[in-house]
Amino acid sequence: MNSQFGDVAGQTGVRQSLLARRTKAAWKYIKRDKYLYLLLLPILAYYLIFKYAPMFGEIIAFKNYRFADGIWGSKWVGLRHFERLFTSPDFFTVLKNTLLLNVYSIVFAFPVPIVLAILLNEVRIEWYKRTIQNLLYIPHFISWVVLGGIVVALLSPSTGIVNTAIKLLGPEPIYFMASNFWWPIVFILSGIWQSAGWGTILYLAAMAGIDPQLYEAAKIDGAGKLRRIWHVTLPGIRSTIAILLILRVGQMMDVGFEHVFILQNKAVHEVSNVISTYVYNVGLVGTQYSYTTALGLFQSVIGLILVVAVNKIVKALGENGLW
Repeated sequence: MNSQFGDVAGQTGVRQSLLARRTKAAWKYIKRDKYLYLLLLPILAYYLIFKYAPMFGEIIAFKNYRFADGIWGSKWVGLRHFERLFTSPDFFTVLKNTLLLNVYSIVFAFPVPIVLAILLNEVRIEWYKRTIQNLLYIPHFISWVVLGGIVVALLSPSTGIVNTAIKLLGPEPIYFMASNFWWPIVFILSGIWQSAGWGTILYLAAMAGIDPQLYEAAKIDGAGKLRRIWHVTLPGIRSTIAILLILRVGQMMDVGFEHVFILQNKAVHEVSNVISTYVYNVGLVGTQYSYTTALGLFQSVIGLILVVAVNKIVKALGENGLW
């Protein structure tokens, strides 16, 4: 018994000694790089103030929140708002629209930056490559208010360039922005236009880390460009694709607000009303704060579950996940 107690005490002493050495080493590095850590303080403050502190407000999802009573003074109602949420036909409509638009985006929009990065990586004329890159990046820095106005103007049935070309061929103009069939297509294509160029930066950076000797070896073995892309480039950026896919799937419950809101109109409300616009109309305009907070909490929990699940799947396939 005494020997066992001595072994436990010895192991505890070793752990404490190791912890003390690690703590001392950590403080040593902090003192050495104190100015670098000071640069991190604004970032930490941003996340604490604007990301973590607002999580305290999730408590109103379980209360009947009123401005006059405040968060603490409002009455507890338990899961009443969640019951209302899961029995509301509007909820299932916006959930379906949100999921469908995100599925379309993953299937059609997610691969576009990969293809663009591969094509740009094969360009050898530097000035031409830089010009194309700049043209692709520009839409990312333009507000959706401006981009949405451009899209609506281009697709106008009376004066839009697209419908002008269609009328020259004979058919009647297409009301793209008022069609339940065409509106999701316009949404996905405009999203690709705005974000695809910016997404290529990450893949080009990953391609820059591929050993050029691998391309030379493949070329010596007689592999053409397509073979080199398939056997060298794609495996070289596979981990980047996996991480970005995990993050993208984590946003399955959030299709954004500005993009949808700018292109949305009453004619296509059936396919364009998503969670973000529903929260805006019901929560902010309709002042049903507790109800929409319950929806937001449900949205966050499902997003977390999706990230954890896809991360496990990716790691099971042999790739490095987020953690």
